[in-house]
Amino acid sequence: MILQARYQWGKTEKATRDAYGEALVALGRVHPDVVVLDADLSKSTKTALFAAEFPERFFNAGIAEQDMMAIAAGLAASGKIPFPSTFAVFAAGRAYDQVRNSICYPNLNVKIGASHAGLTVGEDGASHQMLEDIALMRVLPNMTVVVPADATEAAKAVPALAARPGPAYLRLGRPAVPVLFDDDYPFEVGRAVLLREGRDVAILACGVMVASALRAAEGLAAAGIEAAVINVSTIKPIDQEAVTWAARTFGALVTAEEHSVIGGLGSAVAEVVAETVPVPVARVGVRDVFGQSGKPAELLAHYGLTPNAISQACRDVIARRDTHR
Repeated sequence: MILQARYQWGKTEKATRDAYGEALVALGRVHPDVVVLDADLSKSTKTALFAAEFPERFFNAGIAEQDMMAIAAGLAASGKIPFPSTFAVFAAGRAYDQVRNSICYPNLNVKIGASHAGLTVGEDGASHQMLEDIALMRVLPNMTVVVPADATEAAKAVPALAARPGPAYLRLGRPAVPVLFDDDYPFEVGRAVLLREGRDVAILACGVMVASALRAAEGLAAAGIEAAVINVSTIKPIDQEAVTWAARTFGALVTAEEHSVIGGLGSAVAEVVAETVPVPVARVGVRDVFGQSGKPAELLAHYGLTPNAISQACRDVIARRDTHR
């Protein structure tokens, strides 16, 4: 059975990176083997909070992300639970060789906190807007990949990943985003969550695009189209049961992610569908291009990562399904 949960629209917004920093401190208070590493970005990744409370368990590797991952691997081999933290473009890009060979190949217990992912880095531009990291991390054997939708889910993911053996990649964002869930939200690694029921189409989203998917579903309802919304925060291992349930139930799926349409959530869903219940799938994401400098909202609109774009994708995929019935 697919998990179900309620969501709420409030005035509260909070960045997932803020929740990450706070959750590390909470975890450190109860787990003495948790250590945190950073690459001279602790104020931005919010690991400075951990450093202030546990200075003897915090290690600043400097602007040397490759070294940081290798150090994290050594700490994990020594029985610690390291959380190396930096921007996603450096964690998944610059240090890829170390993540692959020093962490994933020996299946070490390293939890990578990758902040400032996606277009919403904003003015930092294409060089820092990591749109390929889910693809890069998802393809690595032994790696778990989680993309929380809000601060509540990010906070729950930290202890959940710490308790799960093996490498993990936690994708976090820079800007404040709507807090959708309360403390009772049932986060589980590897489980998708149905947030809104529907009858015509299912939207499977992750990260910042979950809120956009919910907005799209609300708009579609006013036009007589009932779209279900599923939060797929664990990209790997993908919840195959939830994906196949959605494919059988609705016969048409839309995916939405702040990532390239190649190799991310859309690809993961399409792979499951192709091998189990072949149905039309429309992918909303960045269409195989680099980003550019701009304000986050403007960039999301420019690259078609909006509620309106999701709504149109729903209409298109419903038409494709109905044409072949």
